[in-house]
Amino acid sequence: MISTERVEVLSLSFMSFRETGPWWQKLRTIIGVALAALLLAGCGSFLRLGYGQGPHLAYWWADGYLDLDGEQSLRLREALDEWFDWHRRSQLPDYAALLARAQREVMQPATPQAMCAWRDEAQRRLDTAIERAAPAVARLLVTLKPEQLQHMERKLAKNGDELREDFAQPDREARAQAAFKRTLERYETFYGRLDDTQRTRLAQLLAASAFDADRWLAERERRNADMMRTLADARASGDVARAQAAVRVLVERAQRSPRADYRAYQERLALDNCTLAATMHNLATPEQRAHARRKLRGWEEDLRTLAAEVNATAQR
Repeated sequence: MISTERVEVLSLSFMSFRETGPWWQKLRTIIGVALAALLLAGCGSFLRLGYGQGPHLAYWWADGYLDLDGEQSLRLREALDEWFDWHRRSQLPDYAALLARAQREVMQPATPQAMCAWRDEAQRRLDTAIERAAPAVARLLVTLKPEQLQHMERKLAKNGDELREDFAQPDREARAQAAFKRTLERYETFYGRLDDTQRTRLAQLLAASAFDADRWLAERERRNADMMRTLADARASGDVARAQAAVRVLVERAQRSPRADYRAYQERLALDNCTLAATMHNLATPEQRAHARRKLRGWEEDLRTLAAEVNATAQR
């Protein structure tokens, strides 16, 4: 779900995998690059533009949640510049290599297990990016004021209202139609236009999915309440090491619920998504797979261009 819920918990929460599109939403939006920045980017030249503006976009997102003061803003901008410099130098070439591999595999049939393996590949790289950001997040956290956490809580509540409008319409038919429209748009962006048979099969798979919007939103509310308590405790401690540990706990809980029943639901949902992605891929025609390969090649070229830009700058 590339929307506000994807960047909550300081860009660390990924909720359910229900709205997964082909190739795991562009390898989890190119491995969750740049905190909020690439969540706002699309493909082609806009991906390069979005990443190039990454520090600014990430700062803009954080300030929207926390209403930062002057000193906090300065420190965060410095931390973002450092993170992006590290990320561009050390991570983008690896992402590009992964996309090159995907171009070879996209022309072949897929299995649910293979799709799950791609998800895991993306998640490991995302974990690396998050771990690099954790110390800076912790340093910011201990400087927050109670009113800034209250501002964040109100922002999360507003986001929740928007998500309920988008994903949990009271009318079940309207809810199903909205889910189909969102998913269809992502598949057609990747594969090109789907024919009637493919659209019918997609609708059937979505109807059979384990995804429950009401359950997801209820879990989101519980997780946000737990997050606000954890952040408040870490802030009050004034201890950066404790705050960093709290950030890691929140990341873990965002990806794997501490509640056994919801973990089981997440696992069923993940398998559903792997099955959906494999089924739709196997229904794709050779022309549609070629379209997907061109998309992957374009993303790879974008990332290699971005990585080359920093190398060229370093050699001057």
